[in-house]
Amino acid sequence: MKKRFKFIFFILFISFFWQTNLFSQEVNIVPYLKQIDNGNKTEALTRLAELKDDYPNDPSVMFLEGVLTENGQDAVAIYNKIINEYPNSRYADAAVFRIYSYYYALGLYNTANSFLNRLKKNYPKSPYIKIAEQKTDNFKKSKTTTITPLDRKKPLPPKSKNKIIYNYTIQAGAFTKSVNANHLKTEFESAGFYSSIKTKNVAGTIFHVVYVGKFETEEGAKKALSLINKQFNLKARVTTISK
Repeated sequence: MKKRFKFIFFILFISFFWQTNLFSQEVNIVPYLKQIDNGNKTEALTRLAELKDDYPNDPSVMFLEGVLTENGQDAVAIYNKIINEYPNSRYADAAVFRIYSYYYALGLYNTANSFLNRLKKNYPKSPYIKIAEQKTDNFKKSKTTTITPLDRKKPLPPKSKNKIIYNYTIQAGAFTKSVNANHLKTEFESAGFYSSIKTKNVAGTIFHVVYVGKFETEEGAKKALSLINKQFNLKARVTTISK
């Protein structure tokens, strides 16, 4: 009995040591996250380039890059890479939460909820679950709030002048059957990517072309391209968005 107890204790100890050692191998980005929270991105941005050179496959460094990436779709591509390739990394649950927050902010609540469910399923002890649920509860309450005449007279907030211009997208596939195109589009949206379908007439044949993502820069599109090709087993390509 004692030998069995010692064996179980040994297994638990090894398991705890392995998990602790696994996280300890990741770069400590806490000081940079604190700086960002305090409104100071300068040092974190300066160090990011060095960290990426020294630790190109470190998920914590990837997370820092995602936090510092201003374009939301580019950041989503980075977070997706973390949760798909490094699901047990230190900031994997935070990456899921950030994708949830991005789609929630866009008003894509079904997509956002799919990531909230993923957060609950894969990281049931994550503190971000409670934060996300509070956000959802507040939204439900706001939908039932009655608008008074005084509220109606309040001027609407001015629209932002800094409209993001998307120049690039990824052409994922072209199908003669719309059902196949819609199936791929649904796969992308379930994974948290924006997707659209456009029809093209090529020598009398109608093709349903599936696009995924919208990006400001070609570099951002290429980063997402490698992830999408690997995750969905495709041979997609970057293309410009027709104006």
